[in-house]
Order: sequence, then C-alpha cells, then structure tokens
Amino acid sequence: MVTRKRVVQSYGFVFFFVVVQSAHGDLSYSVQEELKRGSVIGNIAKDLGLEVGRLSARKARVDMEGNDGQYCGINLRNGDLIVAERIDREEHCGEKPSCVLKFDLLLENPLELHRLSLQVQDINDNAPFFPKDFIKLEITESAVKGARYRINAAHDADINKNSVESYILQQNPHFVFSSQTTSAGSKYGELVIDKELDREEQQEMKLLLTAVDGGSPQRSGTVVIHIIVLDANDNAPVFTEAVYKATLPENSAINTLVITVSASDADEGVNGEVTYEFSRLSDKSRKMFSLNEKTGEIIVTGNIDYEEGSKYEVIVQAKDGYGLSSEAKVIIDITDVNDNAPMVYLKSLTSPIPENVSPGTEVGIINVQDRDSETNRQVRCSIQQHVPFKLVPSIKNYYSLVTTGQLDRELESDYNITITATDEGSPPLSSSKTVQLSVADINDNPPVFEEQSYSAYVTENNKPGSTLCSVTARDPDWRQNGTVVYSLLPGEVNGAPVSSYLSVNGDTGVIQAVRSFDYEKFRSFKVHVMARDNGSPPLSSNVTVSVFVSDVNDNSPQILYPAPEGNSFMTELVPKAAHGGSLVSKVIAVDADSGQNAWLSYHIVKSTDPGLFTIGLHSGEIRTQRDIFESDSMKQNLIVSVKDNGQPSLSATCSMYLLISDNLAEVPELKDISYDEKNSKLTSYLIIALVSVSTFFLTFIIIILGVRFCRRRKPRLLFDGAVAIPSAYLPPNYADVDGTGTLRSTYNYDAYLTTGSRTSDFKFVSSYNDNTLPADQTLRKSPSDFADAFGDCDDSPEVGTCSHISFDMCSYLFRQVYKL
Repeated sequence: MVTRKRVVQSYGFVFFFVVVQSAHGDLSYSVQEELKRGSVIGNIAKDLGLEVGRLSARKARVDMEGNDGQYCGINLRNGDLIVAERIDREEHCGEKPSCVLKFDLLLENPLELHRLSLQVQDINDNAPFFPKDFIKLEITESAVKGARYRINAAHDADINKNSVESYILQQNPHFVFSSQTTSAGSKYGELVIDKELDREEQQEMKLLLTAVDGGSPQRSGTVVIHIIVLDANDNAPVFTEAVYKATLPENSAINTLVITVSASDADEGVNGEVTYEFSRLSDKSRKMFSLNEKTGEIIVTGNIDYEEGSKYEVIVQAKDGYGLSSEAKVIIDITDVNDNAPMVYLKSLTSPIPENVSPGTEVGIINVQDRDSETNRQVRCSIQQHVPFKLVPSIKNYYSLVTTGQLDRELESDYNITITATDEGSPPLSSSKTVQLSVADINDNPPVFEEQSYSAYVTENNKPGSTLCSVTARDPDWRQNGTVVYSLLPGEVNGAPVSSYLSVNGDTGVIQAVRSFDYEKFRSFKVHVMARDNGSPPLSSNVTVSVFVSDVNDNSPQILYPAPEGNSFMTELVPKAAHGGSLVSKVIAVDADSGQNAWLSYHIVKSTDPGLFTIGLHSGEIRTQRDIFESDSMKQNLIVSVKDNGQPSLSATCSMYLLISDNLAEVPELKDISYDEKNSKLTSYLIIALVSVSTFFLTFIIIILGVRFCRRRKPRLLFDGAVAIPSAYLPPNYADVDGTGTLRSTYNYDAYLTTGSRTSDFKFVSSYNDNTLPADQTLRKSPSDFADAFGDCDDSPEVGTCSHISFDMCSYLFRQVYKL
C-alpha cells in the first residue's frame, strides 16, 4: 500500500488538506465540508497514473454509491476531482465521529472502476442551541449548598472541538454551573447552589446560560433559566433503565408503539407527579417519533425508512412537579424490509452500432442498484430471449451489454432490449428497463435484378428516344447504400459502341433507343446493364438485355433479272415452234425484308398479246399459254409487276422484251423495240459488235474443241430453255436464293463459259422442269444456217451442243450491243 499526502491551504475561511491512498485501484481523500462548488479535492489522473487526454474519450465520471446526488465531479481538462455540490457533514453523518462518503470512478473503453472514499472533515458551521429558549426551575429554599439541578445540555450539530465546549452562567451570588457526562456518554449541565436560598429575600430570579463551542471562530447559544424558590422537593424521578433499546421494522404504520419508558419519584403529591419529554431530539427524529408526556409511550408519527436511517437515539427526560428531573437514552434500531425494487440505470450506450460488428462487442454499460440491505440487496439481471445480446457481469454491480451473434440491419434494424433486475428478498421485487438500440447500415448487399435476363422487342424504323424496356434492381441496404444507379457496360454492336444504339436512365432503369434500327442490318443484339449502389465501396451486378428487332415492310422487291427499266435493255428469243406451256424466260426478284414481307408474287400488268404468255404467281417463270401462230406479232413486250405480301404491299416493275424468231436474219429488226433516241448510232455499233463477236467466236470455238477433246469421256451437256442471265444482276448477297424463299428449289443456275471479256460473263439456266422446251424446239437451227457466220461444226453430238452455245452467245452479245 502506498500513501500520499497533499496539504492545500487557502486564505480566509477555507482550509483543508487531502490525503490520497491507493490500494488495488481505490483512492481516499479528505476534504472539509461546505466547500464552494468547483473547489479542487485532488487530481485523479495523477493519482491513478492516467492520461489527462484520455479522460474525455473514456467518459470518466463519478457516481455516488446509494445516492442520486452528484457531490463530486471531474475536470476532464486537467483531471482534477472537484466539488460539484455543497457537502454538509451533518446531513450525511450526523453525530458520527467519522464521516466517509463512497464514490465510484467509472471509465469506459475499456470498462474500469475505482472506489473513491471521501473523508468529510467537520468545520464549525453550527452554533450550539438549547432544546428550549426558556428553562423553569422551582427550588425549595431548604436546598443546601451544593445541591444540583439538572439542566438540559446544549446541542451542537458539529463534532469534536467544534461541538459544545463550555458553558458560561450569568454572574449571580447563589448558583454556579457544572458540566457533567452520563454513563451513556451524553453531556448535560447542573446548576449548583453555591449559597443557600432565602425565599423571603428573593422569590425568583432569571439567569442567562450561554453555551460556547470550541471552533474558530467560536459560536454560542443561550437559554434563560427562570428560578422560582419553593419549599423543599428533595427527590428527583428515577428511570427504570438508564438505556432503553427497541427494534422497529421500516414502513411501520403511523401510531405504532415503539417503546414505553417509565420513571418513579419517591416524593408525594405534586412533588411525585412525573411527566416525560424529549430533552434532545434531532429535526429528523422529531418528524418520526412522539412521546406521551403522561404515559411515556413513544409512537411512530412519520415514515420509517431503513434506507434513510437504520438507527435512532433519543434522550427522554422525566420531571416531577417542581422541576426535579432525570434522563434516559432510548436506542431505536430499524430493521430492513424488502420494500425497494432494484433500479436499472443505463450508464452508457453505443447507438447506432454497425451491422458488421463481431460477436462479443460491448455496446452498453448497465448499473443496477438496490437500496435494501443484505439478501434484499442481492440482485439478478436477465434479458429477454430472441435478441442477439446478453449481459455480462463486470465490476461490482455493473454489467456489460454485448452482442452474441451477427447483426443484419436488413432483417432487424431496431431492437428494444428489456433488462429485468430481480432481488432475492421475500417476496422478491423486480423492475425493468427497455433499451432502444439501432443498427447502422453497412453496404453488404449488391443490387439484385428482378429478372435473370430481359428481352426487349422493337420494330425497325423506330423513333430515336423511344422506350424499349425497363430493368429494375433492388438493394435492401439503406440510404445511399441502397440507392441504385443504372449504366450500360461498354461493348460493341456491329462494330459501333453500344452507347450509340441504346441509353439507360441511371435513376429509373428505362432503356431507350438512341437511333433508328434497321432489321435488314441486324435482327438482334445483346447489351449488358450494370446496377451499382452508392455505398463505399460500391457493389454492383449485371444483367443481359436482349434486343430483338422486328421487320417492317420498308423494302420494295428488287428485280435481279431482267434489269429494271431504264438501266438496261434485255431481249429474249422465243422459237416460233414453241408449244403451250414452254418456258421462255424467268423474272428473278428478291426482297430484303423477311417473313411474309418477303413473300413475292408476280403479275403481268401489260402485254402486247395478253393471251400469249403467262407468268407463275410465285415462281416468276414466263411460259406460253398456247402454241405460237404465224399471225402472232414478232415483237412481244411484257410489263411484269412484282409485289410483296407486306401491309401495305410494295411492288416493282420491269419490262421483258421477247422476239418470236427462228433465225438471226430477223434480229436486226429489234432496233425498233425501244430506246429510239439511240437509233442513230445503232448501225455503227452493230457492225463493230458483229466483227468483235466473230473474232471472239472463232477463238471460243477453238477453246471449246480443245475442252471437248480433253473431256471426251464425259456425258454431253444439254442446255434446255436457253435463258441468259448475266451475273452482273446477281449480287453476292443474293447468291443463296433458296434461303430467301423467292426462288423455287427446282431451278438450278450454273455458269458454263465466258466470252473472254471481264465484263461480259453470262450464265445459262438449266431447268429440270418437265414442261421446259428442249433445245431443238426452242431454237430450231441447223448447222448450215450458221455456216456463213460462224463456220462449220462437227456432226457429232458435241456439235449440236456447240451450235446451241454459239447461238445463245450470239443472242447475248446482240442484246449487249442493244444496250449501247
């Protein structure tokens, strides 16, 4: 044990010293009562070795044990223990020679408790006073010198030297004053006759008695003694006991008999009649007890509370009719009754607490107090079930409120924790306190989309800014942790940034089109939308949005063959011997749309001879309806309309020029069919073309003969229905015509040869349709018919083929010349 002493002296009326004693964390201080508020008692930080700067952070405070008064405080800036309220030693300790007040010094984080003992030193702040302002004594004249008459002693609430030290009796010839002490330890005074009285000389006298204490400065109190000289009364009352003891349970009812005191007087008559009164009684006792002056019964007149006082001492005086008296002490012990329920005090609470705190975290400090004593003061604390908290006993009557499991604000954001304290009295008493605790949100939940994926449907040619769909994500977190912001993840659609196609509203998740979509360019694409919260760090999740573009009939049919009117001039030769149902040509068209918008139908809207030719509604094949007569016009002009099946329907037209002829001699007459503005140059072009064709043809014959010779073992090629379709009219993206649904799968188109020119390649159409005209019925020409123009050919089957090829090539070159 280490003892420290500190002496602090101030001028004027304040003089006190401090003794610091530490043992296992306990401190003891000594201080005078009645110090001014703010007076320094000692330095807690220095005496305990604490850092001054940590006192505020650890919420240092002083609580008085068993009392709600806050008599001491801590200056958190320098660690001084100061007086917070006026301390009255007499109020707390009464006449006890030692007055010690108990305090608890509480520190948090971590929880630390120190016991403080404050020794309150008495000062002379109370003046002596007599129970009565006037004392009446009746003394017989027969009283001898040295006769003594008891005078109730003056009472001074102070103790030791500050209490009554001496008495001063007014100067007189008959009496002196003497101080006495009873066997019980109480003091009283006696008026002693120093000179016999003579009633005939003086019947009464008044003397002033002054009680003086030993304090500095001294204080005094006075009483007037009225002496009446009577005849002799030589016996004073005598109590049956010098000290009476009684036991009284607290909360006793009013008028409950405590004890009866009794005294007897040997005198007779008036001199033997005894009356009782309290000779010395504190203000507190005066409110609780009363004395019957005739019977000596002491009864309860106030509320008896063990916690306010466990023991009372009163002095009872017995007096006869002429003023002789004696005293007896009455000690009343109060027994405790379990009449105080435990009180639960919330000393500290951390609220709100983060939801990610680990189990076992301290969130509050609870203090439990019971004003009863012994077993009535033993308290058990409990907490209701089904909450993730528990009470852990700490120091003395303090408990720590700690977590027992993981918290989740999304499941439970607020807790009302009921703490119940029950004592061990009979019957037990209990009280409860509800602690409200909030859970602070932590960004521990990413946004979650309501659907795993989204699909948006939009028709092509939509307006920019139109809404496609809306995505929604939920985040169960709170405030900014639960605020969701939507954005598009970077990506490309057809080589362009996805932001150039779509945009998303960051607040609502509404997806809008930035541009107009074209079904013919792309039919669907996927984008990724991210939902991100505003937590720190932010959490996010992604979802796939599939955008499907539906077709609109916004593309007219495109005629691949023959070329649209105004771009070229195409002519087909029809043999005069063609029978009804013979295939003479085919209109080939495609539509960039899809589905029913690309279903095409072919119609002849105008023809030279309406009854001669017909066209397949869905195939586009032009066939003869009947046999060709000699009377039929050689020049046949057909205008064909191609319509799709969209709503509304779109269409395109082309002109087909047919020549009914069996020999090339009639071909020059074609110049009158169309394009009159070019007739002036047609002759010269034709001559040049014929010369070029002859040259190319001879070269071609040589090449064919060589090829035929090398491939002699292969079967003969048959070309049925010679329909020339230049490859220039077949774009690469329409090569797979079967997939578009515009051409029948029964027709196959193959390229067999070219003229050698890079720009004049052509294709022959070979049909496997049974109604197709054979080659000899389509162009009935013998080898002699072409001998003048192209030379002789072999009479083998290959020669027939060669003649057929030569005639078709000439026909094609002729049409090419016509285009010029």
